[in-house]
Amino acid sequence: MTDLTLPLLGPLAWIDVVALVWLALLVASAAYVAWDAFVNNPELQVMRWGWLLVTLYTGPLGAALYVLSCKEPRRGTHERFVSPLWKQGVGSTIHCVAGDATGIVFAATVTAAVGFPMWIDFIVEYALGFSFGLLVFQALFMRGMMGGSYRRALGMSLIPEWLSMNMVMAGMIPTMVVLMMGQDMRAMHPANVVYWAAMSVSVVVGFVVAYPVNVWLVAVGLKHGMGTERALGKGGHGMDLEDVWEDMVRTGRRAAGDLAEKVGKAAGA
Repeated sequence: MTDLTLPLLGPLAWIDVVALVWLALLVASAAYVAWDAFVNNPELQVMRWGWLLVTLYTGPLGAALYVLSCKEPRRGTHERFVSPLWKQGVGSTIHCVAGDATGIVFAATVTAAVGFPMWIDFIVEYALGFSFGLLVFQALFMRGMMGGSYRRALGMSLIPEWLSMNMVMAGMIPTMVVLMMGQDMRAMHPANVVYWAAMSVSVVVGFVVAYPVNVWLVAVGLKHGMGTERALGKGGHGMDLEDVWEDMVRTGRRAAGDLAEKVGKAAGA
């Protein structure tokens, strides 16, 4: 124990002090990412919320990853900056963990407060994490990139989200068991700061475990990574114009291919 005492927490152990410092870093990091993402960075709206939530869970680690993989280094360079596969994989994982971890943390907090057994906790956490990630962060928020239909987006997102969610759970659940069922059983209850610190560490491990499969899902075209959305009138364009531009590029490539084929035939004749 330390000599420190807080009104609501009482005497603090050293682990409580470490947890409080870490939680303060979570809040500070999330505040920075929220300000930069919503004010300065031309990323997709869903990714702004994703980065905010994930940084709230992972603190300085999430903020550092945001700067390295998503924060526009110079005006007008975001599209090229986020294009490498490893950054697209980060974006896909952020998108996944933001939804899944939010559902898991919410479910774990409610079931712990109610006093459910651990095995019921895990079932509820999996169900709510998967449902929130699939129904909200995938199908709802990404339907515009999947033809505009919620039902179509739901069908396209089901298998990728299931694979990604399983990896998040594979990282989070063992970590939660180790941290919450160790010597300090206070980590089992949301009223203690060590509970929230344990949740934070669990999300970090879940992110690390889920990252490789998300890179693969992006590489084979089953998930989206990060994108750019610039406001009209501010030197950029919206997603509708982005779609038109992509259609024009595809049409131009087909026309160029047809022309090259005709030239080749004419030269051969």
